[in-house]
Amino acid sequence: MERLLRGLLFCLLGLGLMTTEAFEVQVKDGSNTTCTHASMSVNFTIRYETESGTNRSVTFSAPDEVTTIGSTCGTSDDAALLVVNFVNNHSWSVNFTRNSTMYSIDMIVFTYNTNDSTLFPDAKRKGLLTTVKSVNDPIPINATYTCLQQKDVITDNVVQVYWNVSLLAYAQGVTIKREFHCSEDAPTTHAPTTHIVTTTTPKPTPKPEDKPSIGNYFVISSKGKCLMATMGLQLNASVFVSGHNVWTTRNINPNSTISSGSCSNESALLRLNDSDTILEFSFSLRQKNFYLHEVNVTFANGSGISHISNNNLSFWEASVGKSYLCHKEQMIVVSEDLSINTFEVRVQPFDVNNATYGAAEDCFADSDLSFLIPIVMGAVLVFLIILVFVSYLIGRQKSRTGYQSV
Repeated sequence: MERLLRGLLFCLLGLGLMTTEAFEVQVKDGSNTTCTHASMSVNFTIRYETESGTNRSVTFSAPDEVTTIGSTCGTSDDAALLVVNFVNNHSWSVNFTRNSTMYSIDMIVFTYNTNDSTLFPDAKRKGLLTTVKSVNDPIPINATYTCLQQKDVITDNVVQVYWNVSLLAYAQGVTIKREFHCSEDAPTTHAPTTHIVTTTTPKPTPKPEDKPSIGNYFVISSKGKCLMATMGLQLNASVFVSGHNVWTTRNINPNSTISSGSCSNESALLRLNDSDTILEFSFSLRQKNFYLHEVNVTFANGSGISHISNNNLSFWEASVGKSYLCHKEQMIVVSEDLSINTFEVRVQPFDVNNATYGAAEDCFADSDLSFLIPIVMGAVLVFLIILVFVSYLIGRQKSRTGYQSV
C-alpha cells in the first residue's frame, strides 16, 4: 500500500498537479502572547473506495485560510497541541511534548471528511476518517523547526507532502533566533544501512564501570498516560571507526531523552529519542499477558546511520493490568552487532490507571531461590539414606540365602 501511494505521489508530481497554497497560524495564551507559530505548504493525496467498488485517489492542499480552534499552548508538564481546521470539517493537528532541554513533534493527526462531495463525490464510506503518524522529531528548546525540502509522511491510504515548514512551540513570548533543520535539508553524505535479524548470537561486549541512570518514560493518549516505563538503558554496539569495527558502550541519558509512542487495545509502542539514538520497544498481547516482542534501534555508527531491529523477542511478560518488574541486569540481543543491557526495569504498556503502576509481577531473575538449597540438599540426603538402607537389605538377604541348611 505504501509503495502504491508513493508511486501515485510521484506521478502527480510529474504531471504538475501539486499545488502551492500555504497557511500561517499563531496560537496565543490567555495573556495574548504567542506560544505556537506554524507556517507550511501541505498536500494530501487520499486513496478511497467508490460506491462501484473501484479505488480512486484525490489530491488537495491545505488552504491558506484556516482556524486554530482546539489548540492549546501547553506547559513544561503538559503537551502543546496545534489544531488547524480547514473547510468542510477537514483538519490537521500536531502535538508537542517536552523536557528541560528539548521539545518534540510527537504525533501528526489528519482527519478528512468523505461527506465532502466536491473531493469525494462517490465515496463508499462516509464520515470523518482519521490517520495518525508518530514522528518524534526532537528540537532544542527555543529553536524553530525548519524543513524547506520536501518531507513525506505516509500512512494507510494517505500521503502527506510538506515543504517550507516552520514550526515553533512553547515560545511564550521568547524571541527565537535559532533554527533546527530537518534531515531532508542537510546534504547527504552516506547512505543509511538497514539490517533485519530474527536469530542472533551476541559477541562479547565491553562495559563501562558506571551503570546508566534510571529514567522514567511514558506515552500520553487522549485519556492520559497509557504506557509507563522506568529503566536504565545501555547500548553495546559494533561501530566502524578508522577502517575497522570497534565495540562501544553508551548509556542512555534520561535527562536528554524524549519519550513518545502510541497505544491501542492490542499493541503499544514506546519510542525513546536521545540525541542521535532512537530506541523503539513494541509490546503485544498473548492471551491475558503482555510482552515485549520487537525492538528497533537507529543510531550513528561512524560511517552513517544504522537501523537494526529484532521482531522475534519474548521479554518482560506480565499480566495485563499489572506491571513487569525486574531489578536484575538483563540483556536484549537485537543483532550480533548490537545488544541492550537493561537495569531496574518496571514497565506497564496496557491498562494504566491514574498514571500509576499496577501490582508488580517480578521477573524470574529476581526470585529468591536460596530457600530451595536446603530443601534440595535434604532431599538428596534422604535419597542417599534410602539407597544405603535398600542396599543393606539386599546384601543381608543374599547372605541368608548363602548359608541356608539342606
